[in-house]
Amino acid sequence: MKKALFIGHVWPEPSTTAAGHRMLQLLEVFQKFGYHITFASTAQKTEYSLDLENMGITSVDILLNHSSFDVFAAELSPDVVIFDRFMVEEQFGWRVAEFVPRAIRILNTEDLHGLRKAREEAYLKQETFYLDLWKTHPVTLREVASIYRSDISLMISSYELSILREKLGIPNELLLHLPFMVENISKEEILKWPKFKDRRDFVVVGNGRHAPNIDSIKILKAKIWPLIRKELPDAQIHVYGAYLPQQIMEMHRPNQGFLVKGWAEDMGTILKNTRVVLAPLQFGAGIKGKLLDAMQFGTPSVTTPIGAEGMHGNLPWNGTICRDWESFAQAAISLYQNPVQWKEARADGVVLVNTLFNKDSLQSRLLQAMDGVHQNLEEHRNKNFIGRLLQHHTLTSSKYLAKWIEAKNT
Repeated sequence: MKKALFIGHVWPEPSTTAAGHRMLQLLEVFQKFGYHITFASTAQKTEYSLDLENMGITSVDILLNHSSFDVFAAELSPDVVIFDRFMVEEQFGWRVAEFVPRAIRILNTEDLHGLRKAREEAYLKQETFYLDLWKTHPVTLREVASIYRSDISLMISSYELSILREKLGIPNELLLHLPFMVENISKEEILKWPKFKDRRDFVVVGNGRHAPNIDSIKILKAKIWPLIRKELPDAQIHVYGAYLPQQIMEMHRPNQGFLVKGWAEDMGTILKNTRVVLAPLQFGAGIKGKLLDAMQFGTPSVTTPIGAEGMHGNLPWNGTICRDWESFAQAAISLYQNPVQWKEARADGVVLVNTLFNKDSLQSRLLQAMDGVHQNLEEHRNKNFIGRLLQHHTLTSSKYLAKWIEAKNT
């Protein structure tokens, strides 16, 4: 049986983060492809961590800067290694290259961390963001080096794929657009969705450990919700998310219709009965799992250009995209009150899901890319001269730094 080794930045948490849900999708895909999967991580498990053993996946605790990984990798001898984010590739990529040289090395980016950091820093300084800030950011330099060292990098956002190609000239053969992979929405499923009149209230969803989510909840509370509540005095907004900090929990104001709920085990049922999802995101990267979830349950959304980025191509959004908070509030009020507009937005969401996030076609895209690299691995790597150069210098520098750290800790 073919073997795949996933090296996780954290243990997957599909019920708390979009990244965790993305990882679950990848695990399921590789199982479908016939791989026996080993998932390894240096992180600590939490109460929300996925039960990998229940899925038939072997889980292994590994150490940073320790030669025990070399023995483990060589004995496992995987056919493919998936690094969960560039930091993991930095830590373990050189070891995989040395001890399992024939394994295909795949980088799961989740999002461009350098883009997210550059945007956040510009936002906090109240400066205009432009792409040169991303191109020159130290995290971008590390991240792009990781992309070059990998055989394939999975890009979740079409926008991020385009700027890597167009602004940095990264070769097409190193990048694969692979957004979230979900089942098509059938006509039968649509008929089962609660209708406009049977839904109520607004929802915002966001993991509390993600800075853009905390900022968006603060904006909702201070600037958007008062405008909505003035027009819709009986409406409520429900705030969901794991790891919400104390400052957010203290925003709970039932008399203002602002209800902080925290983590919910079954967001699907909640979204199915919600009329409108709100996501006033000001910075960040990647694509937003919560907005795709809303589409999957027939719930229109109001968001920002950052929120919708890389998610809809040339197709209409399933709701409204706004750049200022007064327009945002008015769009939310309009969607909430207008059943014709709401139904059209819901239909747009169905088209988006079935066109851009189709599970079968995306799985085929991944399998085809992997087969192509596997059949021509030496040629693929020889064409990637920058990757070979970076691999050489990384192997030299990281290897001896890691050995020094290991010796120092002995």
